[in-house]
Amino acid sequence: MEVIGRGAICPLPGSPLVIGVGASRGVSVGEVLGLVEATLAEAGLSPRGVAELATVEAKTGEPGLLTAAERLGVPLCGYPAEALAAVEVPNPSAAPLTAVGTAGVAEAAALLAAGPGGELLVAKRKSTPHGRPGRATCAVARRPAAVKSGQSRQRRPAVDRLDAGQ
Repeated sequence: MEVIGRGAICPLPGSPLVIGVGASRGVSVGEVLGLVEATLAEAGLSPRGVAELATVEAKTGEPGLLTAAERLGVPLCGYPAEALAAVEVPNPSAAPLTAVGTAGVAEAAALLAAGPGGELLVAKRKSTPHGRPGRATCAVARRPAAVKSGQSRQRRPAVDRLDAGQ
């Protein structure tokens, strides 16, 4: 793993992976990075393949998320709760629905950031800090490979509705 700056990972050009992250207020960078690194390792994926962290707009000011993105050397991108709510997710939850207005943050943010034709590689995982309730979730999606002229991408209905402004 190549390291630059203050412990930041140098992503590969054209990195295909996006990590959706959900977090409770005050989550530590250690908890976020621990979850992300463990999730990637268990899936056999390299941190250098990560292009961005994605979350709900309401959480883009969380120091733990901002610092995690900085250490990974990627941007932290926020999406409106309404856009996330339009994405069908395999593991909806009442907690983020109550907190930010969408039944899924990690999976929905990963899929939305991956774009049309993106694929969910790792479903939502929750952090399990030592003896405490988890305060972070993450999911991993892959952006589609470049489409050659004459090929088409399969689109998801939720993304089509967002593209159409519905």
